[in-house]
Amino acid sequence: MKLQFSRAALHDLIRLREFIAQYNPSAAARIADRLQRAIKGLTATPKIGRPVAGFKAEIREFIFGRYVVRYEVRPSILYILRIWHGKENR
Repeated sequence: MKLQFSRAALHDLIRLREFIAQYNPSAAARIADRLQRAIKGLTATPKIGRPVAGFKAEIREFIFGRYVVRYEVRPSILYILRIWHGKENR
């Protein structure tokens, strides 16, 4: 299964890393790397995330530590929609 990020999800990764880097640059790099590896792992088990009701498409959320990854499962693509910290208002 191919992994694809929305423009918003790419901006989310950058925004989260920059926020953490203000306080701890090395932690920002570690967290960004771990988050990206976890997202890549979803391609092997895309149904691991919980379904999100209210959408026609198969939208799921995966919780990784304090982060939420919302994604769409398509026939041959895992499409990452958004990524945010659990304390953010979403």
